[in-house]
Amino acid sequence: MVHGTHNAVQDDRNNHIKIYVNGEILNRKDAKISVFDSGYLVGDGIWEAVRLYRGTLVFLDDHFSRLWSAAKATGIKLPYSKSDLKAIVEKVLQTNNMQDGVHVRIMVTRGIKKTPSQDPRLTISGPNLVIIPEYKTADPSSKNKGIKLFTSTIRRGSPDYLDPKLNCHSKLHEVQALIQAIEAGADEALMLDVNGFVSTCNSTNFFIIKNGIVFTSNGQYCMNGITRQKIIDVCKNNNIEVRETNFSLFDVYAADEAFVTGTFGGVTPVISVDGKSIENNSNIEFSATLEKHYKSLVESQIQ
Repeated sequence: MVHGTHNAVQDDRNNHIKIYVNGEILNRKDAKISVFDSGYLVGDGIWEAVRLYRGTLVFLDDHFSRLWSAAKATGIKLPYSKSDLKAIVEKVLQTNNMQDGVHVRIMVTRGIKKTPSQDPRLTISGPNLVIIPEYKTADPSSKNKGIKLFTSTIRRGSPDYLDPKLNCHSKLHEVQALIQAIEAGADEALMLDVNGFVSTCNSTNFFIIKNGIVFTSNGQYCMNGITRQKIIDVCKNNNIEVRETNFSLFDVYAADEAFVTGTFGGVTPVISVDGKSIENNSNIEFSATLEKHYKSLVESQIQ
C-alpha cells in the first residue's frame, strides 16, 4: 500500500479522462507520443502541476512564471503565450467537464528528434505539449497519520550542473533517493545539499519548527516550490517567525515539529526522520495552524 504525500483517493472517473497532446484531445488509452520525443529519449523537458479548486486554477500565474523561466533557462522556445496556454488548459478542463478536485499536469518537451541523441540541433519539430487532468484528492490518511522520512545518501545537486530549482523531466536522482527511503521502510526521502545541510525531500519541500520558529532551507539547493513560498508568505503575514537558513540533521532530530509542502498535498506532517520520532512539543501545533492559513490563502484565490 502506497503511503506518502502523493497518495490519492481512488477515483474511477480517471479511467475516462481526455488528454491533450499537441492540439488533439484524446481518450486516455489513445494518448500517446513518439518514442523519438526528447523527454522520453533524454529527459529533455519541463513541467508544472496545477490544482483546480471550484473552477479556479490556483496560483496559476506563479506556475506559469516558473514554467516560462524553465523554458528560457533550457532554451525551449514556447510557441504560445501564457494566455494561450491558459486557454488550452481551460479547454481541456471544459472537455472533461471538470470543476473541482483536479490535478493538472502540464508537460513540455523540446520536441521530436531525428534520431536518438542529446543534440538539440537534431530536433525536427516544435515543442511537444501534453496536458493530463486527473481527479485527485489527497488521501486524508497521509495527513492524519503523518509520513516517515529517511535521509538518502544521494544529495541535491549543485546549481552549476543541474539546478534543483529547475522543474525538469530529469528526475532519476530523486527516484533513486526515494527508492533508498522505501527500502529503509520510510515513505519519502529527505535529501541533503552538497555541504551536508538539509535541503528538501525527493518531491516536496521540508520545514521544521523549534521554539515557535519555522525553519526551511536557505533555498540554494532546494526545489523552487510554490507551496513552499506560500507557507513562507503565510508565516510573514501572520507574525510567525520564519527563517530561510542552513540547518543540519542534528536540528531535525531535535525539532518540535516537521512538515513537508507540495502543490498536491499542501501541508503534510512528518512523524519521524531516520527512525527518530518527531513529536509535537510545541505549545500549539504550528503545522496545523500553518495549514489553516494556507487553506485560507487558497480560498482567497477562488473566484
